[in-house]
Amino acid sequence: MEYGLFGLIVLILDIYAIYQTLTSPASTLSKVLWTLLILILPVIGFIAWLIAGPRGKSVRA
Repeated sequence: MEYGLFGLIVLILDIYAIYQTLTSPASTLSKVLWTLLILILPVIGFIAWLIAGPRGKSVRA
């Protein structure tokens, strides 16, 4: 049961990461590469996306 719950959490986090990647202002190639990384290596890809993934425009004061 615990693996099923872990898998569900990873799935939800990966869907969130893919959505954020596809809606970011990054280049198309960057979006495709990040999406493939997240799909092929779900846990490692998500962690890499958290650290170095494409970001939205930040608000500077």
